[in-house]
Amino acid sequence: MGKEGKWSWTSAVIGAASAVAATAVLTAKPKDPTFHLISINFTSLKLNLPLLDAEVLLTVHVTNPNIAPIHYSSTTMSISYAGSLLGSAHVEAGSQPPRSCQLLRLPARLKAVGFAQHATRFLADVAKREMLLDAAIEIAGTARVLWWDHKFKIHVDSHVTVDPVFLDVIDQENTAELELFAAA
Repeated sequence: MGKEGKWSWTSAVIGAASAVAATAVLTAKPKDPTFHLISINFTSLKLNLPLLDAEVLLTVHVTNPNIAPIHYSSTTMSISYAGSLLGSAHVEAGSQPPRSCQLLRLPARLKAVGFAQHATRFLADVAKREMLLDAAIEIAGTARVLWWDHKFKIHVDSHVTVDPVFLDVIDQENTAELELFAAA
């Protein structure tokens, strides 16, 4: 009835390894990275008559939960109060290993005119010692999986409640949206 094929351990091992590798690549769903503002520290005050502008250092904890290392380009984070742009923080280009966390220190300049536009609200926030700041950032980069680079873009919106007297971070809510591009 037909010819019997020869059994080969080599073919069986290669087939099993290929199946495991294909399953791992297909089930390794990308996860959104996490961002948490750890601290805000004043570095200097600049007289900008009739107001004072502040230079601050933001310390942000970033976690890459994925199995692939990422490389990202430089970008700018915008910081706002009550819908008015306060300032921005520059993020240098860099990379992060797979399944790792790191601290980013971001120098930012906050313009007092943003607070002055909402003086009544700002004074009320100082009195209750809670102020809501919003930050938005879009990061573009590549993630290397096996031999292929996959382009991605992450948009992060943060709503941070801060003590305006001591600049302590009281609470925060961060949402990240990850977009992967099919062509590298």
